[in-house]
Amino acid sequence: MKKIILSFLLLAAVIPQTFAQKKTAVVFEVQGNRGARGLMPENTIPGMIKALELGATTLKMEVVISKDKKVVVSQEPYFNHSISLSPNGEAITLKNEKKFNIYKMNYEEIKQFDVGSKPNSRFPYQEKFRIEKPLLENLIDKVEFFVSKKKKMAKPHYNIETKLIRKGDGEFQPSPAEYVELIMEIVKAKKIENRVTIHSFDIRSLQYLHEKYPHIQTSLGIDEKEDFENNIKALGFKPTIYSPYFPLVGKGLVDKCHAAGIKIIPWTVNTVKDINYAKNLGVDGIVTDYPNLIAEIK
Repeated sequence: MKKIILSFLLLAAVIPQTFAQKKTAVVFEVQGNRGARGLMPENTIPGMIKALELGATTLKMEVVISKDKKVVVSQEPYFNHSISLSPNGEAITLKNEKKFNIYKMNYEEIKQFDVGSKPNSRFPYQEKFRIEKPLLENLIDKVEFFVSKKKKMAKPHYNIETKLIRKGDGEFQPSPAEYVELIMEIVKAKKIENRVTIHSFDIRSLQYLHEKYPHIQTSLGIDEKEDFENNIKALGFKPTIYSPYFPLVGKGLVDKCHAAGIKIIPWTVNTVKDINYAKNLGVDGIVTDYPNLIAEIK
């Protein structure tokens, strides 16, 4: 009888510890940048699906706004010459790319452009095919449907960036408030509020989001060597994630973020060596153009 009681007490002591270990397990977040940009046309539905197939846990994308107030998945608010062909198949040049202003086009016109066929010297392994810039709402629907058919695949997180051009309000984009509201209208309709982060290098949109939707996760993008404390002070609140350009990241910055209770997820980390280095620094995740490298992470 004493042995039975002793065994029970030992089991009772172990079970809470096991649950505690599971509860505090650290998940390394892998964000597929623009889907899987190194392998597929960027910010397209097939690219997002490929990223999930390769093991990405988060889909990182940028969105812009069309003339008819649609939220379009795109890195720039115009057709970038390096990836775009006009509806008649002609190349768009660096000199005239900003004339193809998405904010001045309705989506019916936007979807006639091809953003998947043009060879991209930066990404020689990128699969090429004709594809249009998708609407955010359609991308979410396609991704959610894909995941629903995969029994063992977890629903992904979405990292959605407001892509504002400095001094571009009214010309290339709406006001930050309208920008955020158009995104949040879709986020709420698709019921992904608990799986979305709004990312931006423009603090105005993050400030508006934090004031209006404080329950939504935020990510502050950093592309220059600036003081961490000053960046947070300028933002006015602690974001969920601090997301600097990878070469700017060192152990000191990682420690500062964690001491402040902020996750740090750098961009864009594109080699196995750099991914392992980032993990050893203690970052909470990475943004990568090559989600296929996940399988090689130590």
